[in-house]
Amino acid sequence: MQEKKIKAGIVGGTGYTGVELLRLLSRHPNVEVCAITSRKDAGTKVTAMYPSLRGFMDDLVFTTPEEAELTACDVVFFATPHGVAMSMARELTAAGVKIIDLAADFRLRDTDTFKTWYKLDHACPDLLEESVYGQPETMREKMKNARILGMAGCYPTSIELGLLPLMEYEKAHPGTFDLKTIIADSKSGISGSGKKADVSIITAEMSDNFHAYGLKGHRHTPEIEQQLKLLAGTDDLKLTFVPHLLPTIRGIHSTIYIRLKDATTQIDLQKLYEDRFADEYFVDVMPAGSTPETRSVRGSNFLRLAVHRPGNGDLIIVLAVEDNLVKGAAGQSVQAMNILFGLDEKTGLDAPALVP
Repeated sequence: MQEKKIKAGIVGGTGYTGVELLRLLSRHPNVEVCAITSRKDAGTKVTAMYPSLRGFMDDLVFTTPEEAELTACDVVFFATPHGVAMSMARELTAAGVKIIDLAADFRLRDTDTFKTWYKLDHACPDLLEESVYGQPETMREKMKNARILGMAGCYPTSIELGLLPLMEYEKAHPGTFDLKTIIADSKSGISGSGKKADVSIITAEMSDNFHAYGLKGHRHTPEIEQQLKLLAGTDDLKLTFVPHLLPTIRGIHSTIYIRLKDATTQIDLQKLYEDRFADEYFVDVMPAGSTPETRSVRGSNFLRLAVHRPGNGDLIIVLAVEDNLVKGAAGQSVQAMNILFGLDEKTGLDAPALVP
């Protein structure tokens, strides 16, 4: 007897994370995508916009949210700008629909902080309070029974997982690390900027070019600090986060710097990382001395890490790479859906990276 499939809807399916969700869900054995929305492209077949999905999503057509019958779904993914998910959350949750938001509506716990960074009043603070931050390796148990998941951002995923073993060590051994001088130097492919007409990201501007942005403050900073404080068990933490744009399509590379308060402290960092992630299928701790490459995760849900302590001094350097559209967005969201519905987390995601 065939097992009943999970009925999934996608709001905002025309962007890069939307089509990545479609790609991953198209080969998920337990999911049927029954609705996908786009006001601008309503009436257009998905395969007309994305021929890459021919043979997989031939009958799926973009509709308006009003026509999509989203309340009949088991789960709805929001691959939309900020503010959309929270405007629809109350109706969907009342109908028993699970929400997985890939934007920021349910990431930040504090509504004032949310308004400061996103210039929006939160539409449903009560639902925000019950929602769970969607990062499987750090929030798995709380995610299992959630109605709403606010998925971790792309940069935050690489930095939070990169520092996870050290933050947990700090919680068990307070005062080990200088938590006020953490630096995350992160680079992302252009797809992280979204699918839009913008002169700054056209080929002639980005090819053979590389630059930082967001130096006055990036929206991911409060999100990362929020989660690191939770993991370390202290509010006495400060992050300097500097993002950069690479002339590539996919990939994030984060180089993270954190100092020991006492340079004589001895920690087997390689063992610490290997032990912490031993049971985490999608986190690969590479051999000592490694320098992970973005192409090693392209198109996959894996995040690869390496930890270094140059000269056995007080500085620890963590390198983390992921595909920003997969582990940094759509893939991690499918992993989260698997958790919500009691499936093996690897389902629909167990595939190696694309090389070259």
